[in-house]
Amino acid sequence: MEWLSIQDLNAMEKDEFVGLLGGVYEHSAWVAMSAWEQRPFQDSAALAAAMKGAVETATDAEKLALIRAHPDLAGKLARAGALTESSAREQAGLGLDRLGDEEFECFTRLNERYRERFGFPFVICVRLTDKAGVLSAFETRLSHDIPTEMAEALGQIHHIACLRLGDLLAGRIEGVPAPPRSRS
Repeated sequence: MEWLSIQDLNAMEKDEFVGLLGGVYEHSAWVAMSAWEQRPFQDSAALAAAMKGAVETATDAEKLALIRAHPDLAGKLARAGALTESSAREQAGLGLDRLGDEEFECFTRLNERYRERFGFPFVICVRLTDKAGVLSAFETRLSHDIPTEMAEALGQIHHIACLRLGDLLAGRIEGVPAPPRSRS
């Protein structure tokens, strides 16, 4: 694969840049569009910071829409094969695509309780935990208030985006190492 340099990214037209990076934040190409406006980037860390900054300076409504753009963990979309490629790969890495009926029902109940309480899906960076950690986080986070949980969800989204950006750019931007692979 031909490697891209940060200079190549800096020189891209907006459509090409957004086409390459638009899925880093789930169904939220506006984050890449905002980052493009901040070119040139010194390095990949500056690019990641620009994308995170776009989210941090967004309106509360935009932040809520970003959280709501994420699918339920091990939910109906996953069973129907209707997740984005990145979400499907991340959930599969934790085995959430291979749950038995009892485990699926447990996740369904937790997803429903969480959505009823907060009005948005439970978001966690599954690549940084295991199934037991996800279930424990569900229980812990159900006790949060809405502002605390919105902040937690956005923090998790930034972890997801950072890993996705690393996956996308590893081997494509000179000097960007591949992140650790998720568990199977």
